Amino acid sequence: MELTPFFFGLYKLVKYGVYPLTWAVGLAGLTLILTWLPPTPTRRRHTRLAATMTCLILFLATTPIIAKPLTSLLESWPVNHPGPSTPHAHAIVVLGGGIYDKGTLRPSIELSPESRQRTLCGAELYHQGLASTLLITGGDLSLFGSGPTEPATMKEWAIRLGVPASAILTDDRARTTYENALGTKRLLGEQTSILLVSSAGHLWRATALFEKQGFHVTPYACGFHAKHRVMEAWKDLTLFDFLPASWALQRTTEVAEEVAGMIVYKLIGKL
Repeated sequence: MELTPFFFGLYKLVKYGVYPLTWAVGLAGLTLILTWLPPTPTRRRHTRLAATMTCLILFLATTPIIAKPLTSLLESWPVNHPGPSTPHAHAIVVLGGGIYDKGTLRPSIELSPESRQRTLCGAELYHQGLASTLLITGGDLSLFGSGPTEPATMKEWAIRLGVPASAILTDDRARTTYENALGTKRLLGEQTSILLVSSAGHLWRATALFEKQGFHVTPYACGFHAKHRVMEAWKDLTLFDFLPASWALQRTTEVAEEVAGMIVYKLIGKL
């Protein structure tokens, strides 16, 4: 079942509900409203509580000392490094990771760093002889109108990396990980062994969704944000890890999104 434009937009909107920054801004706004209302003992308690929760969420979401172990926990499974001993798979499946449309400043369509890195990893696996087919799956992520799809540009990049055009299949109808799995099944059929390539933090959810569709999956993590496993995440601890950082907010947001995605897919029976 593919999402209609309406439900795809609703899906994108609902995701904001799990973002830490959404909660922090919401609580900060509530604090502001409460401070402008006539003071009462109950209202003062609510104001203090809202202000405290705002600060707590910002601390938990923006400090590396929290973001690093959370990212390590998400990326520590699975870690696979296919090599000569890896059985030959039917296909290498590369999941799209975003694309930037051209505009008045950007002269041409560009792959996001995630899409570019995933394509590179898929091409490397192909050149290792681990599969004779490279399947690239993604879609148009535009909410209004139409925009570029990831697979066409990723295919061009894969060809530049030495993968023959005849060895590349594309699915340009998938906008979610679930649709990635459905599109792959439509092209490859059931009970197929695949090497699944995506960012390390995304593979936990992606692997589960592809296995649900009957694939035998060997996940290949491409693009780690964490340096160490979770039990070793404290090795490089410094004073700066207690200070807020924009990249830490991005990491905790990604963790929240992945965990929420697993829960939602489980609740609606997709896992």
